[in-house]
Amino acid sequence: MPFDEDINIRAATRIANQDPLAQDSDMQKIADHIYSLDPDGKKFATVLRDTIDQLLNGEDTGRYAWNQLFKTEKTHAGTLVEINLQRKFKFADGGDVGSHEQKHPMDYRILGIDVDCKFSQKFGGWMIPPEAMGYLCLLVWADDYKSLWSAGIFRVREEWLNTGSNRDKKMTIKQEHCKDKVLWLWRDAKLPENVLLHLPEATRKQILIEGPRQGQKRVIELFRRVQNRPIGRGAIRTAAQQLDYMARLREGKGRARTVLRDEGIVIAGPYSKHQEIAREIGAEVPQRGEFVSFRVAEAMPHHGERPRVELEGRHWVLAEPDDPVTTAPRLPKVTGEEES
Repeated sequence: MPFDEDINIRAATRIANQDPLAQDSDMQKIADHIYSLDPDGKKFATVLRDTIDQLLNGEDTGRYAWNQLFKTEKTHAGTLVEINLQRKFKFADGGDVGSHEQKHPMDYRILGIDVDCKFSQKFGGWMIPPEAMGYLCLLVWADDYKSLWSAGIFRVREEWLNTGSNRDKKMTIKQEHCKDKVLWLWRDAKLPENVLLHLPEATRKQILIEGPRQGQKRVIELFRRVQNRPIGRGAIRTAAQQLDYMARLREGKGRARTVLRDEGIVIAGPYSKHQEIAREIGAEVPQRGEFVSFRVAEAMPHHGERPRVELEGRHWVLAEPDDPVTTAPRLPKVTGEEES
């Protein structure tokens, strides 16, 4: 069962980190508290996905890749991750630590324990200020190209650090101690995919049509060409490049759901009724902030025992390439759907 599997993974993580756990009860307390707030890491992963999308700002810029950011924006990423994690998990503000001459404000206070948050897009690249010596750091890493992320807790100790050579004497963790001195809460976990980034270049060009007032066409192409694969709101914003980007999905003349339904394609959202339909028919199930399009065909004898779902009084299966195109049924209307 998934629950049992989660427990086993967590137990294995703790066994692998037995040394720092045995020496540091505060580390254990913080780990248990974060797990209590986010048992499977989905909230944490969503914060990282949303933060990267916030930096890309595809709605205004059309950007979809980390390397399209300015240097100053990349530098700002750590601050945004810190802020957005605090908002999500409601961590209290940390206290000021260090000498009287040089105080360092810690980011969070969790269970009465001061914790600094450090983010790096490069694994092992966390910059530790000297004032944090002896304190705990929440280390966070995310790589949009690999679609992976990690988060762990580290006690700052001089013998585990490389000496800082920059102006503010910030230090990095010795490579070998990234493995054995960090209590990894999640290691190489799956980051919600940046769909536009991972598409073949030719497909991406077919979606990101150049020119003004092309938002509706781009959204339609996105769901036409990327089927049975979760598409996050960031990708939709980037395609639409307008404030009311969700309007491009709604039913209506020229809009994505209406246009694509004529091609046999439905768009399921992260709503219980849509999720159940996707699950029954054997399609990818959209999660929070995701949408999934897939082509359907009316169930026929040659489809055998394939998974099917009943809509508008008929049974439907996921269409195969040789199934003829037929108008798809409407998915159930969800009250407040666009606001969810």
